[in-house]
Amino acid sequence: MNLDYSEQDIAFREEVRAFLDANLTPELCEAGRKATSVFVEPEFTLAWQRKLYARGWVAPHWPAEYGGTGWSESQRYIFASECARAGAPPLAPMGLGMVGPCIIGYGTPEQKAHYLPRLLAGEDYWCQGYSEPGSGSDLASLSLKAERDGDHYVLNGSKIWTTHAHHANRMFCLVRTRSDGKPQQGITFLLLDMSTPGITVDPIISISGDHELNQVFFVDVRVPVSGRLGEENDGWTVAKYLLEFERGGGSSAGLVAHLEHVRANIEADPASPASLRMRAADVAIRLEAVSATEKRVMASLASGQPPGPAASQLKIQRTELMQAVDEIAIEAAGPFASLCQLTACAPGSNAPVLGPPELVTAMPRYLNNRAGSIYGGSNEVQRNIIAKAVLGL
Repeated sequence: MNLDYSEQDIAFREEVRAFLDANLTPELCEAGRKATSVFVEPEFTLAWQRKLYARGWVAPHWPAEYGGTGWSESQRYIFASECARAGAPPLAPMGLGMVGPCIIGYGTPEQKAHYLPRLLAGEDYWCQGYSEPGSGSDLASLSLKAERDGDHYVLNGSKIWTTHAHHANRMFCLVRTRSDGKPQQGITFLLLDMSTPGITVDPIISISGDHELNQVFFVDVRVPVSGRLGEENDGWTVAKYLLEFERGGGSSAGLVAHLEHVRANIEADPASPASLRMRAADVAIRLEAVSATEKRVMASLASGQPPGPAASQLKIQRTELMQAVDEIAIEAAGPFASLCQLTACAPGSNAPVLGPPELVTAMPRYLNNRAGSIYGGSNEVQRNIIAKAVLGL
């Protein structure tokens, strides 16, 4: 297995770097640098998406016939890595990364013709209606009721932890259309308009001070049957397909770049203890190992092989190393990490910063990223997958 880039890949990498140099504005880079999670405010992500859309690079993982790039696995990996290293703000994952591939896989011709061009151009901003109060990890127990009434479903219930629902004009949603039999067999997948009467979005302010999450309430909300993706009561199949995109892919390059910024602050501070420098060096070495595994998975995908349990391994390693970097940043910031400086964390803010400016987001990032080992399939579940697939337990 050859993990080195070919001459064509190196030439492509230079093309990507030239594009990033020409199109990433200081404002976009600041938004990427100050991001405390994978979600950045739409004013920045959509501005960046428009630039990528104009270049034809907005959906690398989509088939070329639907607006994808037609890139190889190595080119997609190079592009993601270079964007992360350059500090580009990550695009909102719910639309292009999740519901888009589902519409391609399960949508009717009419749904594809309507939604896919709008997704590419950033005309629709999506949120995900999955979790409910009392129905998080056990997603099959969801109870948001959808009763058929002619050409519509009538929805009553609520969703929770709905990221960026206060920004979204569209939601993909799992609803309960049948209560008998196995829970998974009574779920339907709907695409709906967030401006529909009866929908209310209430904010949930996280411990980091961010307004990223929401609870969404549905009272007699009428959703056209034409918004159903897949067959009635077969939404679980569509949901599992979507989770393949939520939990797959990714790159450690952004984490490497963040660690480099943290290490630069440690090296500049003569009072930094040797133990902190050693911890940072240890994490850097472990990230090198993760990068090698990513390239190995990329090589397997390029040869037509699935990633297998390596995908679970990478999910564990990336999120746990992310949390390790956050802990190092907190220690590097010292007493300034405990100060609430949310105004200074906002891109474009001219508020004065107490402590190292590069570490002003250390605490919000640390608090937000505690969920990294839970979302996208908890790391305990990932270890069970590895135990079964690799060890035969």
